[in-house]
Amino acid sequence: MKLSHVLAATTIALGLHSTPILAQDAAIEAMQEYMMFSEYESGIILPQQIDQTVFETALFVDTRDAEQFEAATIPGSVNIEWREVLDRIDEIPGDRMTILFCNTGSLSAQAAFALRVAGRTNVVVLQSGFSGWEKDAAFKP
Repeated sequence: MKLSHVLAATTIALGLHSTPILAQDAAIEAMQEYMMFSEYESGIILPQQIDQTVFETALFVDTRDAEQFEAATIPGSVNIEWREVLDRIDEIPGDRMTILFCNTGSLSAQAAFALRVAGRTNVVVLQSGFSGWEKDAAFKP
């Protein structure tokens, strides 16, 4: 094998190897930018803040699995499991408040973070989740 072939193969191999690193760096940079410029309480809503107006204008996204969604959910909610939010981002409007929830807020917080890094600033997490909504929501139909 000629030296020029070895050098070409090495260059290609190194180029392919560095692509994931560059993508990872871009993702980290986007997350850092989001975190540096977010206000402390941006991205959350408390059950007590969900009055009739909020309830009637927001889209509620249940990020739990289909079985939990079918057992009980906030009326009018759509089910997009937390792991699927980026794959189904087209189903999440960019022009109205979208409230993500799970049982307690932990899984929906991960989904909301991913969506916010992806540019959806209208997405918030229901602090304390579905159980908090059942207990403390200002409005329940």
